[in-house]
Amino acid sequence: MDSKNLKSKLHGKIQTPKTELTATETITTDFIPIESNYIALTTNALEIINENLKNQPLSYHHFDVVKSPSGGTTAFTVPGLSGDEIQKDITGIILDYTTPRAYWTTPDPVEGTPPDCFSRDSIISHGGKVCATCVYNDFGSKDGGTTNAKACKEMVELLMLRPDNIMPLIVRVPVSSKILFQKYTTRLVGQMIPLNAVVTRITLEKATNKTGQPYALYNFEMANTLQPDEAANAKAFGSKFTEYLKISEQSEIAETA
Repeated sequence: MDSKNLKSKLHGKIQTPKTELTATETITTDFIPIESNYIALTTNALEIINENLKNQPLSYHHFDVVKSPSGGTTAFTVPGLSGDEIQKDITGIILDYTTPRAYWTTPDPVEGTPPDCFSRDSIISHGGKVCATCVYNDFGSKDGGTTNAKACKEMVELLMLRPDNIMPLIVRVPVSSKILFQKYTTRLVGQMIPLNAVVTRITLEKATNKTGQPYALYNFEMANTLQPDEAANAKAFGSKFTEYLKISEQSEIAETA
């Protein structure tokens, strides 16, 4: 990673965590008093998060993550207070999403190993490279060309709010189901419906790839629409929450560059 280049790009955009991340006005937002099954939409949840974290930066590492199941399994493993829970579907409000991608020089990195190159939006890497023109974005660049896969791993990360939790859940959608998610969001666009104004249900379906290996295909459907005041609060909460995350992430990048 070109540290000088990265620090130059971040210069002037990032304040130190002590001056920006602990400012109450940075993480609070006005809420409309409403009744809702989603407790995060009935109060200023960000104030509670800030209090519990003692003004420490909120990082992606703090979130529970639902990963893609292997072997064509059609149930999710969702972290809970009493351990992992097996669920047939995940239902909630998608506050926001990102399209990250990552590349490791080793073919099978140990879980938790930081990638050698990473991008949060699949457009520009943290090192300042253009993802579209990178050789590792070419089909067949993985495993020496023995497959048609890309060496740089793509996915979609959903920031999903559930009724009984003020902390969103990160749901990782593999590249094999990326187009299905894009079709779902496009259908909502066609009806002029914001993604964070509906309740989305995600289920899994067993499928088989060209080599006969089973995998889980993600299906997305609108389970319900939010009332106008719920949708307004969901938009406000999601906007401030993702803004706070971006500030924290930029600070982490600057410290490691």
